[in-house]
Amino acid sequence: MRWILDHIEDGQGRAERGELLFGTIDTWLIWRLTDGEVHVTDYSNASRTMLFNIHTLDWDQEILDILQIPRVMLPEVRPSSEVYGHSHTRFFGTPIPIGAAVGDQQGALFGQACFNKGDVKSTYGTGAFILLNTGDRAVRSKNGLVTTLAWGLEPGKVTYALEGSIFVSGASIKWLRDQVRMIDSAEDTEYIAGKVNSTDGLYVVPAFTGLGAPYWDPNARGLIIGITLGTTKKHIIRATLEAQAYLTNDVLESMIDDAHIDINEIKVDGGASRNNFMMQSLADISRVRVERPQTLESSALGAAFLAGLAVEFWSGLDELEKMWDVDRVYDCRMNEKNRDRKLRNWHQAVKRARNWAEDYEPWEE
Repeated sequence: MRWILDHIEDGQGRAERGELLFGTIDTWLIWRLTDGEVHVTDYSNASRTMLFNIHTLDWDQEILDILQIPRVMLPEVRPSSEVYGHSHTRFFGTPIPIGAAVGDQQGALFGQACFNKGDVKSTYGTGAFILLNTGDRAVRSKNGLVTTLAWGLEPGKVTYALEGSIFVSGASIKWLRDQVRMIDSAEDTEYIAGKVNSTDGLYVVPAFTGLGAPYWDPNARGLIIGITLGTTKKHIIRATLEAQAYLTNDVLESMIDDAHIDINEIKVDGGASRNNFMMQSLADISRVRVERPQTLESSALGAAFLAGLAVEFWSGLDELEKMWDVDRVYDCRMNEKNRDRKLRNWHQAVKRARNWAEDYEPWEE
């Protein structure tokens, strides 16, 4: 915003006169759909602008003063479930109420019916995003997690969450397919991983773009360790899938340490959550029940739930909880001694992936 105001003609003056408006993408969509009648955002999207105070639930005047951003530019911040206005008749022929706005991962948390403190969802796409509902308490993390607003269902009352992001999840399976050509399709990994009883001591740390939460080490690099003459592509494929369980568990343990909350279960979604081997590995390593719903597009479902509440299509959270249908449940099958040994080895592998950067010199032709 500051850069834009500095680089367009009379940007600051136009902003101060109310001639320029700012908003996140939901703000722009609502503005356009209502033909410029409504300039709003919701708590969850406002919290991602870095201009919003998630504790006072208002734009942060100190930050606005530092950046010289006129408050008049900013949208009104409203609950995530509320009729903000109606679409103009020229779009759909009749006015349609606009009843929800919510961030992607917060929407997935709501769509997974994670309404209670201690509820967790984990979305597996290109990366992975794990959110823990912390109720009405904003937990400040000491383990590199993000404290965020999840949603607000009424003015001045919000639900908070802790969030951890894993940079590479489904992208590691794409790497197996497209770069090293070990598989023909992503679906093959589940079958191939099951053709060996273990990784035979091999570990894959998929730090292809560094490591995200809780490490936040951009210099870490991918590593395969434990290779022997008996190593086959089956072991590497299995270890790549197991790495997702280890990375998720690292985030979950940080969440438990930060929030001092017992995790009820892990609700998973996203394309990679279809992989039964990977989900069973997650249950084994985390020692927490994993539940996969029938509807994997949880962000869209969460937005629909919020809109339905706004127009009273549904009566409340209790009714939504009953609508959430489980597809498959995974319980821990691994004994604790084996799990602890595997985790110790995993953390050694991560340590080596991170230490690599200390003496590494970039390759030059």
